Amino acid sequence: MSDSASDWDDDSPAGTADRQPRRRAAPAALDGARARPSRNTDPTLPARERAYREMRYRILEGGLAPGTTLLETELATLLAMSRTPIREATIRLEKEGLVTIRPRHGITVNALSLDDLAEIYEVFSALEVRAAGLAALRGLSTEAAERMRGLLDAMEHATQQGRIEHWSRLDDEFHSTIAAASGNARLQSTLRLYWDQQYRARLAIVPLRASPTRSDAEHRSIFEAIRAGDEAEAERLMRAHRMRADAQTLELLRGQPFVASGGAG
Repeated sequence: MSDSASDWDDDSPAGTADRQPRRRAAPAALDGARARPSRNTDPTLPARERAYREMRYRILEGGLAPGTTLLETELATLLAMSRTPIREATIRLEKEGLVTIRPRHGITVNALSLDDLAEIYEVFSALEVRAAGLAALRGLSTEAAERMRGLLDAMEHATQQGRIEHWSRLDDEFHSTIAAASGNARLQSTLRLYWDQQYRARLAIVPLRASPTRSDAEHRSIFEAIRAGDEAEAERLMRAHRMRADAQTLELLRGQPFVASGGAG
């Protein structure tokens, strides 16, 4: 069963990812290196932006399933918009790897194979490793350290209760906080791009995964290395964590209907 919004507020630390490390001010954390999709379509936004947000939300949350093909006119009817903002939104989504546009044949929601996901994880995880190193190098503020410590406590509590979906959300917050502490806006932006591309796989493994006790221990070690300012150790620990987690994810996804045929054998 999904956790409610009040559940999340009760168990997670307050505040947002830290934005002012000791040694160097970090830029805003965008909307999170692992931000969950939102359909917040403010009517004051340009139509192309509203179309983009709505389509992205439906794709990532499964409302438009992989392999779905729709004509531009059908999308315009579905979203109750004109074709021009739909066209602009789909071009943007194609650049992000979420759809393929075929002139006169419509827009197809891209499916992913295990090979695709393996390539995505190679890039995504390498960036998370560097984020950990930069966070250690630049130093954590007291606020960021307390936030990360609180997230670790909440994750361990969720693990004990067997609330894996809730744990997954806390895990995303923890990794996003590390990315924010890196102080590198371009790194965060690129992480977000690759996060979107593998988000559907992330959702698919939640009910399949075992109790994340090992991840909890690895997170503690990563945090302590970052807090100690040990760049090399933070990167070593994050690399080992990501390699294990990525291999586990690919194994869990093998044979799942979500994954396209032609994946890694």
